Amino acid sequence: MHQLLKLPVVFQHYAEHKLMNGNISFLQFLDMHYMHGSPMDSDHDRDMQLPFKTIDDCVYFVSNVFIPLLQQPSISAPALVGQKQTYILRNHYIIPAYLANIWQPPKSC
Repeated sequence: MHQLLKLPVVFQHYAEHKLMNGNISFLQFLDMHYMHGSPMDSDHDRDMQLPFKTIDDCVYFVSNVFIPLLQQPSISAPALVGQKQTYILRNHYIIPAYLANIWQPPKSC
């Protein structure tokens, strides 16, 4: 992202080259500055201001690292886990013979 902030310099430097040589196209300008390395010419310092020509260390990380003390968990007494009991009330119980009557084929009249 830091290099993309330098993008206006490309167009400004192209305008400078266009004043010196009116026949230069934008693609020729890009070819001259990016495809042939960084030759030491009269505007070398200006060329180095273009994006992606230099490596800038613009990101610094500062981190506080807290290492927790090693603590062993201790169990004072084992926990008792009870079992859940399920109750079926008599009026909620459906007789299986009654359910069998539901799955009868349709009867014709």
